[in-house]
Amino acid sequence: MMGRDRIEYKTPDQVRAMRRAGLVVADALAAAREAIRPGVTTRELDAIASGVIAGAGATSNFLGYHGYPATLCVSVNHEIVHGIPGSRVIEAGDIVSVDGGAVVDGWHGDSAFSVVVEPMDPADVALVAACEDALWAGIAALARAERLGEVGAAIEDAVRAAGDYGIVREYVGHGIGTAMHQPPEVLNYRARDKGARVRPGLCVAIEPMITRGGRGTEVLDDGWTVVTADASRAAHAEHTVAVLEDGVWVLTAPDGGAEQLAARGVRVAALD
Repeated sequence: MMGRDRIEYKTPDQVRAMRRAGLVVADALAAAREAIRPGVTTRELDAIASGVIAGAGATSNFLGYHGYPATLCVSVNHEIVHGIPGSRVIEAGDIVSVDGGAVVDGWHGDSAFSVVVEPMDPADVALVAACEDALWAGIAALARAERLGEVGAAIEDAVRAAGDYGIVREYVGHGIGTAMHQPPEVLNYRARDKGARVRPGLCVAIEPMITRGGRGTEVLDDGWTVVTADASRAAHAEHTVAVLEDGVWVLTAPDGGAEQLAARGVRVAALD
């Protein structure tokens, strides 16, 4: 069902279908995370995730998207998002950000994480932790929000509380469902526009991207890889989240987000 603003609102059964896609994404990213270590190429991570998705009977929603050539985006160090997997070898001390998605029965899931490879620079660890915390602050805000702009405000507040980080503005969250990218946009910062009204059936991908420097970005000659303009290191975190009658469910988290949200005073919705 489409609202006046062309948002695709889902029924509970459709949300359950999206959860199946979300859990495939969770498994694929977990397998990629487990494989990250010095000496592994970004192409190898892509192959691992591709195998998990295919083994689940799902398909990648990244591969072929506007000509994108891989199953994952793997972005390293000053690369923020959309890094193309290839021959690059992961090295000790790298920040590795992995973004991926899957389609099951026409329904999409999308998620991302960042990790620091040992030996870890404490400043990089703090950056990744701040990004992850901002993601969950945004999800918790969605559970209580009347307008979607409250999510961006909560993300910005969490980032500012964590340190002097840049918040990327050119790349934001989005609606998701029968397509990977749909209205509405989900900003990662406070804005005058209050955003779309939050109501049951809204499904969005929330994805803050932050840097250890400024918020400026550039796109490399490959036409995909987004990097920080000042070469500072970056982190990216993302989950697909559904709004239900009695709260939210994180579709790309195996527990629906229960553990993380409980720490923020939020109970997940009843989905089963």
